[in-house]
Amino acid sequence: MTSIFSATKQLHPDPQEPAPPGPSTEAAPPGPATMIYTFKKCVGLISITVSGLLLLAVFNAWGTWSSSGVDIQPRLESPIKKLLEEKLQDSISDYQHIAYHIKEDVACRLALNTCVCLADKETFRLPFSNLIFPRVWAHRVDRAFLDSHPDPEGVKHHRAQEYSSFQRRSLNPADLLIVTEANSPLQYPSQGVRTRPLKTILIPGLALKEEQRSNHMVYLSATLGTFDVAATVNQVSVTGEGEKHIELSSPLISALNRQLQFVTYTNTIFHPKTADTVEFATKGHQGFFTIKVEHGTIPKLYNSGSQKEYNISALVTIATKTFLRYDKLRDLIESIQQYYPTITIVIADDNEHPQPVTGPHIEHYIMPFKKGWFAGRNLAVSQVTTKYVLWVDDDFIFTANTKLEKMVDILEKTTLDLVGGAVREVTGYTATYRHTLSVEEGGEEGDCLHIRNGYHHTIEDSPTVW
Repeated sequence: MTSIFSATKQLHPDPQEPAPPGPSTEAAPPGPATMIYTFKKCVGLISITVSGLLLLAVFNAWGTWSSSGVDIQPRLESPIKKLLEEKLQDSISDYQHIAYHIKEDVACRLALNTCVCLADKETFRLPFSNLIFPRVWAHRVDRAFLDSHPDPEGVKHHRAQEYSSFQRRSLNPADLLIVTEANSPLQYPSQGVRTRPLKTILIPGLALKEEQRSNHMVYLSATLGTFDVAATVNQVSVTGEGEKHIELSSPLISALNRQLQFVTYTNTIFHPKTADTVEFATKGHQGFFTIKVEHGTIPKLYNSGSQKEYNISALVTIATKTFLRYDKLRDLIESIQQYYPTITIVIADDNEHPQPVTGPHIEHYIMPFKKGWFAGRNLAVSQVTTKYVLWVDDDFIFTANTKLEKMVDILEKTTLDLVGGAVREVTGYTATYRHTLSVEEGGEEGDCLHIRNGYHHTIEDSPTVW
């Protein structure tokens, strides 16, 4: 307490007290006030020292984090050579014995067909450091989900089946790679070359087939991307690397063809769906092929259960729109739940005075009065989370002959997107709607849509399906 009061007096001296000794006056022995003054200077020195250490830590953190980013370089044990070998093993080539030298800066941009996510290492922690110096973090969402699931292996197996089914349904023969072997001296892919926007690929199938001469030369030109080589071959001259026009020449035809196997294309203009026309030419001959630039189709995988037979409740939702026919609607719901008691039923209702429609697995949505059938359909379908939706009118009735399993089976085993069934009236009359849709090229006002009775052909192994 004495030291505190003495310090106060030192800061606020009394006018009646003698003045402190001047330069020519003998200094008084250190008292409490002098000790506090010295203590404050020490505290100031310690504060400066701590501040300096904090600044050093911040600069160290800055040096560590300022360059943080997603490292896209290969993280596995130099897989580039293996990647190139895998990409070239199916190519038409007699030049596998010719050595090459990998260009790491180009080859590392090729897709490695693997997902490796690594987070930045935390070197120093300060308050709010993640806000000031954000770090790259990584989290395996799939692993977190599987760790909490009672049957992780079953989920992985079912997901693999769903993904295989998606690939089979989304396969487009026009996307398959076809390499046109040289009728002229040029060999190049005629279809099936695709890259994602701003990504790099190896161009498959390039070759020159001509008689031996003193020098062999080819060039490639593009408009939406640039060319480079992922590896170099001895005795081959390459000019225009990283540009839209590249030339390759060599006195050895075999060396040139080996080099052509490593030509890369990098899309440089972002567009979600377009194509680049590439010119491939040599003296007196030229050819053209397209490289599709587009995002891949995102797989839509659904949890349809782990049963060997179709789990209709997990695959199908029934949707309907009702107006002024609650008695018919209740008959429909009762008939559905008689044969499919756990299937979800979505109802869009635009009655002026809505009545409650409740029960297990029923979702009832109220709309503005007389909003209309189209709005009701859109609302009902928007609430569907299953793989398939069955649309029915609110006066339909399910019977023992209503087999949703047959409809699902057709959709699962074919590339069809829509199936329908016959509707039997109360009188016994059965209406089967069979017609074909076709679009023919029209004039300046647009194309022509034709709707005609009939069908195209039956489905293989399903003679009752048209």
